[in-house]
Amino acid sequence: MSRIGKKPILIPENVEVKIDGSRVIIKGPRGELQKEVRPEIRIEKKDREIIIEPKKETKRTAAFWGLTRTLVFNMVKGVTDGYEKKLQIEGLGYKANLESEDLVLQVGYSHPIKLKKPEGINFSVEKNIITVSGNDKELVGQVTAKIRKIRPPEPYKGKGIRYVGEEVRRKVGKKVVSTEGKT
Repeated sequence: MSRIGKKPILIPENVEVKIDGSRVIIKGPRGELQKEVRPEIRIEKKDREIIIEPKKETKRTAAFWGLTRTLVFNMVKGVTDGYEKKLQIEGLGYKANLESEDLVLQVGYSHPIKLKKPEGINFSVEKNIITVSGNDKELVGQVTAKIRKIRPPEPYKGKGIRYVGEEVRRKVGKKVVSTEGKT
């Protein structure tokens, strides 16, 4: 039994849920999201709740049960509130700016790196903070990870792109051996 999967998902007043076989379509004030559910999971709508159950309980379906419930819950939250992640750029001469809706990063390479704005994602830049926001939690996390991967923080000086609040473990550099006292 999945403890997470057993919980019903409450549907807010301004959200509309449509279940078409194994496809879940959720519409809300911020837009529409849809996802295909695995065939071993049954999903149904009762009153103002979404109930998710396995068709046959095995160890494998128990894992998908909780996962499916979490994915559908994230969709409901996404169309009502949305998601955002923030990245921080650190390093001398490192900067980010927006060209129309695309993100342009200058992070120590010989050329600027341009990232096209995926559909459903919004970028905003304020000083050295990049904010990635959207309705789909999975997509927001994926785009944020892709931006961070361009120049991950290095352990000696801490330069690079990191999540806001992320602590980079710093290493001690080489120490200069003094020649004093040796004869």
